[in-house]
Amino acid sequence: GDLDKVVNLLLSLSGRLARVETALGSLGPHTPAEDKLALQEKQRLLVAQLEDAKELKEHVGRREEAVGAMVARYLPAEHLQDYQHFIKMKSALIAEQRELEEKIKLGQEQLRCLRESL
Repeated sequence: GDLDKVVNLLLSLSGRLARVETALGSLGPHTPAEDKLALQEKQRLLVAQLEDAKELKEHVGRREEAVGAMVARYLPAEHLQDYQHFIKMKSALIAEQRELEEKIKLGQEQLRCLRESL
């Protein structure tokens, strides 16, 4: 459960940071200084939050190793391999699910914009 939450947090923060950086990159020369400063402050906060989330992921990883060692004492070899595979795949599947959700959201937004332009 903690792994899900941390991976989702990392993905969310990364996505938000990417959007802020894109917005900063697209600012024109006539953009008010307040807008630029607000985006830079958001960027700074998101970078700090992302670093904190990475530390959380490391903590969860250490805890996962401890739990894995305990589980290894009680499971037969084939079940242990299944457990280890499940844990490895879980993060990858969460990331893939999040990416697909973002693509769906983007597609829906593009569709809405197309309908409005017609």
